[in-house]
Amino acid sequence: MTDKKFTGQVAIVTGAGQGIGFEIARRLADEGASVIINDIDEALALKAASEIQQTGGNCNAVAGDASNVEFIQYLVDEAVAKFGKLTIAIANAGITTFGDFLNYKPEDLEKVMGLNLFGSFFLTQKAAIQIKKQNSGGSILLMSSVTGHQAHKNLAAYGMTKAGLEMLAKSLVAELSEDQITINTIAPGATITERTAQESGYLETWSRITPLGRPATVKDIANAALFFVSPDSRHITGQSLVVDGGWTAISPSPY
Repeated sequence: MTDKKFTGQVAIVTGAGQGIGFEIARRLADEGASVIINDIDEALALKAASEIQQTGGNCNAVAGDASNVEFIQYLVDEAVAKFGKLTIAIANAGITTFGDFLNYKPEDLEKVMGLNLFGSFFLTQKAAIQIKKQNSGGSILLMSSVTGHQAHKNLAAYGMTKAGLEMLAKSLVAELSEDQITINTIAPGATITERTAQESGYLETWSRITPLGRPATVKDIANAALFFVSPDSRHITGQSLVVDGGWTAISPSPY
């Protein structure tokens, strides 16, 4: 029997109670990885971990705020305590805040930057320190967005944080490569998740303006994520991959 691609790997996936994060965690576990699922919503985290465990996956839920640096360190420590090491960290947790630039509030900017940038930065830092100690290399993946590449009305703050993550990944090539740690980003476009499926007209609108004729599924995004943290991409680092059905090539507005 062929070994599963992620056998012996240990991963943290933040914001993984549902949606893209859950699908990434589920796929990693299905391919043999031991996974720490994080979500700020404890009920969601426990439900997600239970679903993965029921299909034979090795998974633990750790609920908490992925923008809090003490909690981030706790996540890393839990991965090591439960599974003996850490080899993959995926900073998927993030929030989207819409708002007109001229009326955007300081507290809203602090909130979106706190999770999207601060949380991702320090998960990367704490994971990299642990992976370096192990002296066996690893992979870090940051979750960007098409709004980090193309302007989108009322998403200036959100797009700024996502573009910042792509620059972070590029910058850290100079600091992490000597320890055989790769760091990349993926930039999803419109994606059908539990949240977006409830938005009126979302599927119809994005099917109309996406060149390939539909928004992404969580499986589409997970396919890209798993590639970047797999052995298949060990010579790829500092890169960003847009997964959007071609939307950024022409960028029609949904409005």
